[in-house]
Amino acid sequence: MALVHLECKSNLLLSSFHVFLLFSVIIFLSRFVTFLLRPLKQPRVVAEIVAGILLGPTAFGLIPAFTQNIFPQSSLGILETLANVGLIFFLFLVGLELDIHKLRKTGTATVGIAAAGILLPFALGIIVAYVIYKDILVQPHSQHFGAFAMFIGSSLSITAFPVLARILTERNLLTTDVGQMAMSAAALNDVVAWVLLALAVALTNSGSSPLVALWVVLLGIGFVGFMFLLVGPVAFALARHEEPIPESVVVVTLLLVLGAAFLTDIIGINVIFGGFVCGLLIPSEGPFAGMLREKIEDYVSILFLPLYFASSGLKTNLSAIKSNTGMAMLFMVIGAACVGKIMGTVIVATAWGMARQKAFVLGFLMNTKGLVELIVLNIGLAKGVINEELFAIMVIMAIVTTFLTTPVLMWLYKPARDVIPYVRRKIDTGDSKDELRMLICAPGSSSIPAMMNLVEVTKGREPKSLRAYVLHLMECADHLSSVSIASLCPEKQGQQRYHQAGVGESGMDAVKSAVQVYQQLSRVKVKSAAVISEINCMHVNICTAAATNRANMIVLPFHMHCHHDGSLETLHSGLQRMNARVLQDTPCSVAILVDREFGGSSSLISAMTTSPDMNPPPQHICVLFFGGPDDREALMLACRMVQHPGVKLTVIQFTIGGPGQQDEADCMLLLHQQQIEHGSKDHGNM
Repeated sequence: MALVHLECKSNLLLSSFHVFLLFSVIIFLSRFVTFLLRPLKQPRVVAEIVAGILLGPTAFGLIPAFTQNIFPQSSLGILETLANVGLIFFLFLVGLELDIHKLRKTGTATVGIAAAGILLPFALGIIVAYVIYKDILVQPHSQHFGAFAMFIGSSLSITAFPVLARILTERNLLTTDVGQMAMSAAALNDVVAWVLLALAVALTNSGSSPLVALWVVLLGIGFVGFMFLLVGPVAFALARHEEPIPESVVVVTLLLVLGAAFLTDIIGINVIFGGFVCGLLIPSEGPFAGMLREKIEDYVSILFLPLYFASSGLKTNLSAIKSNTGMAMLFMVIGAACVGKIMGTVIVATAWGMARQKAFVLGFLMNTKGLVELIVLNIGLAKGVINEELFAIMVIMAIVTTFLTTPVLMWLYKPARDVIPYVRRKIDTGDSKDELRMLICAPGSSSIPAMMNLVEVTKGREPKSLRAYVLHLMECADHLSSVSIASLCPEKQGQQRYHQAGVGESGMDAVKSAVQVYQQLSRVKVKSAAVISEINCMHVNICTAAATNRANMIVLPFHMHCHHDGSLETLHSGLQRMNARVLQDTPCSVAILVDREFGGSSSLISAMTTSPDMNPPPQHICVLFFGGPDDREALMLACRMVQHPGVKLTVIQFTIGGPGQQDEADCMLLLHQQQIEHGSKDHGNM
């Protein structure tokens, strides 16, 4: 008895050791391959798929005793179980981000693009399936052709919604018109893909009996109805909890996800379908959905998804494609996937008036594959619908199509090409009546009062001569999952397409409401937009927005906050790097606003808000003029400020060699050329 107990304990310790070892190996290799592919601008999913293949029989599996020691047969069951649990919660997160109400309001063009991106590749997939099933890879009558065709057609017509969100974010296109249309069409495509997958699994489990397949489909429809009619109100009630959200509510929600997965498994549909439907029930907006994402997504994206890619890679043997017929089929599958998805999207997009270049960009974006593709293929392999060679062919197709997306996107679609060329990049244009265009970069609501007070001071005599663009900088951290990136994306905002700040929409309420209040109090034209990017790439968005809107001046926030006692506190370490890069690549003049209560209670904005009928307290502006083009720009800006009735200007000029120097003459000439009717100015020499 003691010997048996000791042996069981030893086996348990050995199994635990293997689990920890394979966890470490998988995560390390995934991160290492991600680092290697980073210069190629590839999304992380490509690196994780490649890492999984390297761990399989294609590469490391050829090393003697590697698989037996690192991935023994006893640990594969645990690996599969944990990978499937991660998939359930990943699909729950995907469903959480798909707002059913917004999908119902999707435009006709987007619906047409999504439909074309599904129907044409699905039709080509059926043709490819017929060729493969009839003659080459799968022996006749090993599986019902309907199920086989459904799997092949679904795998070719899928667009990987999370992978697409990551690519658009990394290329700073998430808020452009092309990016918005791609995300909306991919969301619709994602829903249809899971329906097709459920049908394919139902046909597979039914064998050759259509009645069994019909029964499974009816049970699936009943499950969806049960979830939306009975479980939906419960999920909605859970989502109404405000912060702090009780732990019991989170536990009930997670149990609902697992219970839904269990029901779909009993019905005969894959467990991940239950997690996806459960995610659709919970409103995507509000603190509850955000808290669920915060608690779940890091574990899923960092830990569980690499396990699934490794589990899939262990089944992928690229050496199985060893015949000329197999190579021909590989090119045939890749061609069908690319032609069907890209051409279907291009035809519909151009029919709706989109430029051909943008239509091809949209087509390549919709051709993105990834995790969803692997899920379909792994289910097909587990059900015996496809064999090892076809599985390897389809995996290569997913890698190739996703790998091509970013290089082709960078080649075809460069936002700089759409920029209207202009010469006027300075405040000093030689004509005081020229319009001043200011691009104001606000990292958050706390910087808005000072920024708006600067706009108020600068508007001069004619508010119509000033046009302000408020760019809300929203950082997308590198560790943030693609699902969260999609949720950050403003629905109707664009990086180059600004909307009137008076339009009330959800998201970024603090910044938009502050801009709206100012626009109601003044006659200055103020527009706002959002940019979502990593802090290291933010300068590209700022410079592009400045060039697109023909800005004369960019106003950047200082990277440190000034306290009342004069001490400084760093707000964000990346802001200093961002400012330096903007100064290096800027298309116009740049100002950095150091806020020392400039938007506080004594500001012009505060006076306008509290006592609009009273004269505002004077604002004292001091310009230190040393000479040179930068000081001339500062002086021209000050000349606009002094036209405001609440501004008093003092210019202190530093000269060398007496007042006869050219810089002093330039300074005096600039001051006298401005026909200042309001305010006052002083001028002194030092």
